[in-house]
Amino acid sequence: MRHSPVVPGVWSAPLAGGADQDPPLVAVAHGSRDPRAAAVVEALLDEVRRARPGLPVRTAYLDHAAPSLGQALAGLGEAVVLPLLLTEAYHSRVDLPAALSEARARDARLRVRYGATLGPHPLLTAALERRLAEAGVAPRDPGTAVVLVSAGSSDARANAVVARMAGTWARDGGWWATVPAYASAASPTPEQAVELLREAGAPRVAVAPYLLAPGLFADKVRRATLAAGADVVADVLGPAPEVARVLLERYDAALRVPVGAAAS
Repeated sequence: MRHSPVVPGVWSAPLAGGADQDPPLVAVAHGSRDPRAAAVVEALLDEVRRARPGLPVRTAYLDHAAPSLGQALAGLGEAVVLPLLLTEAYHSRVDLPAALSEARARDARLRVRYGATLGPHPLLTAALERRLAEAGVAPRDPGTAVVLVSAGSSDARANAVVARMAGTWARDGGWWATVPAYASAASPTPEQAVELLREAGAPRVAVAPYLLAPGLFADKVRRATLAAGADVVADVLGPAPEVARVLLERYDAALRVPVGAAAS
């Protein structure tokens, strides 16, 4: 059995499913007390089902909602477990592997591959631009500065990934500026980023939440940034088709990983 919680890859033995049957995809979200979050997760997984008919897809949550990962894996002989998380941090490095260990301890026959987090991925930037366009922001508008807002993490590596995303988005050109911000655990906060851009002379400021589902963080970001002077706050990523495509890419990548190697 694989013990390392740090990198995604094969959790136990190689999959033994037939060539004519895809192993089930078990998508694990963080979970929220806000029922809107679970509804959006289910809508995303419906996009996955439409994109790949016949692929068995199950949902699981780390906290606040059912089913748990153990419950979602019940009755399966094999599966591909994918974290519905936008950056690799504590949940993907520690919580999820621990939940997999518990499930494996209950059923030694269970064969599971563990895939990579959703982000970073260029398609997620495309999804962010989709949400901005839906909010009325023209793609790569040179008169608009964008604040890329993530939930934030105590893991500096996860925050650095978001900063690099904002930097790449800025280097790709078009926007007046693109800066990162964090709803918790790091700085600048979203409202600080908006204020700094206003002070720098940005003609228009748009906020792009790098958040998968609605809930406490998304509501807080909207209120705080509008109060700080943002012109537009886009919707969360949610069931954007680009996110569904990333999830299927992560699934396919997990299937290609040989025993003992890491998924990419």
